[in-house]
Amino acid sequence: MKYNFDEIIDRRGTESVKWDAVSERWGRNDLLPMWVADMDFRTPSFVMNALRKRLEHEVLGYTFACEEWYTSIINWLQSRHGWKVKREELTFMPGIVRGLAFAIQCFTEKGDKVMVMPPVYHPFFLVTEKNKREVVYSPLVLRDGQYYIDFDRFRKDIQGCKLLILSNPHNPGGRVWTREELEQIAEICYESKTLVISDEIHADLTLPPYQHITFALVSEKARQNSLVFMSPSKAFNMPGLASSYCIIENKEICRCFQEYMEASELSEGHLFAYLSVAAAYSNGTEWLDQVLAYIQSNIDFTDAFLSEYIPNIKMIRPQASYLVFLDCRTLGLNQKELVDLFVDGAHLALNDGTMFGKEGEGFMRLNVACPRSVLEKALKQLKKACDNR
Repeated sequence: MKYNFDEIIDRRGTESVKWDAVSERWGRNDLLPMWVADMDFRTPSFVMNALRKRLEHEVLGYTFACEEWYTSIINWLQSRHGWKVKREELTFMPGIVRGLAFAIQCFTEKGDKVMVMPPVYHPFFLVTEKNKREVVYSPLVLRDGQYYIDFDRFRKDIQGCKLLILSNPHNPGGRVWTREELEQIAEICYESKTLVISDEIHADLTLPPYQHITFALVSEKARQNSLVFMSPSKAFNMPGLASSYCIIENKEICRCFQEYMEASELSEGHLFAYLSVAAAYSNGTEWLDQVLAYIQSNIDFTDAFLSEYIPNIKMIRPQASYLVFLDCRTLGLNQKELVDLFVDGAHLALNDGTMFGKEGEGFMRLNVACPRSVLEKALKQLKKACDNR
């Protein structure tokens, strides 16, 4: 089946954060939203059909995880990532960020140190701070258009940290960490007795020829010292269903986390949380391959457009996901001026790079998971704003 990703879908009036919260956030409603990390493509028909079918039975009573929820995850991880997991190693979570909060509460105490590597997805440090833990920042290094880990600094910064929250693949830079890099992280964290939470929500959006490597698979030390968070929500455009899961192979760590989740009544999902995951993983291979090809073509288009028309803005080419971190430092603007250029000049709503940490100064994050015509319109508006400067 050929899927149509060029279709324009009006999402306004659906309580969409991406579209309907623009006026509240920016104080105006004339901006083209290219910020929140969801797609402007239709949620796949096989997911929607599964939900519609369930709604034909007009009793929405209490529910539990269907057998297909387990088998679809197990089969998907085996076929897509070469990872053999067991049913008892799976724990439902009502969202990745909520899962981070639960893990922080479960495995650390107030005042404990938690390390992140900025620029990075901002809830990593915001959730840590709100739970009264100390955030340790170990910045990544931008070199030759990609982010790298400074392992000399990493080894020093990790000392005394109870947790490392790893973005794998990286958000906002889109970096797919190599096996060697992940092995080093695993070795160092095992030595320092630092538990690793590997957020792999963008794993299924890894772009060819790159290959996502699950953290728990790189070594025995990684397997015994990690929680891996995953979800089909990004890859199949259904984040509103708040359905994620955690895989923990270490039996004691798994027992501890599952007991915490059960004690707080957090380990059970709503009716559609289970059905949507089963539908996505059981039917989604063809759709996902097509959407990845479309996203890759949008990334190529963005790269070519910037190179030809706005050479002072350089994109960090993502190796995974539809999020493009734009390096705008050559424009010579301070961050306020840069944001004003995008908002007042280009009439675009993007993520301010500094929301990912002070290392994001001079950057803006662009979401290219939209029809090509929308992306082209946005880039032309940006070109016009830069020309007017």
